[in-house]
Amino acid sequence: MSRREEYEKQTEELLEPIVAEQGFELVDVEYVKEAGNWYLRAYIDKPGGITVDDCEVVSRRFSDILDEKDYIEDSYIFEVSSPGLGRPLKKEKDFIRSVGQEVEIRTYRAINRQKEFVGILKAFDQNTVTISYEDESTQTFDKSEIALIRLALDF
Repeated sequence: MSRREEYEKQTEELLEPIVAEQGFELVDVEYVKEAGNWYLRAYIDKPGGITVDDCEVVSRRFSDILDEKDYIEDSYIFEVSSPGLGRPLKKEKDFIRSVGQEVEIRTYRAINRQKEFVGILKAFDQNTVTISYEDESTQTFDKSEIALIRLALDF
């Protein structure tokens, strides 16, 4: 496991009880370097959406634990935010939450001369994702073929 993955895993373990106590869901944690700075980001959600105040509560509660545990060697910026509308589906719980909803899939290589597909998420397992189209036909993709899958955005 890489150092980055270790930091993300440890952060998830420490943050999950704080987020759950507030009635929120911990959607994802990422530790990334952007423009020369390290960022530790926690994405939280709840039915009806997350507010700035919700993010502040979690940030304040977790900052004390971060200072106490001090498990990240680098200097970094800690952020808590909503995952946003166009977030990718990554974890099993993301897929479970999205079954029956319209998703957008982008593949690494063209399949029947196209790389973008939009349909209703019907099923998934460890290796595949199945969507259905308006004509009731279905298509199954190997997860290894998928560059991005996210909820479709309607404007």
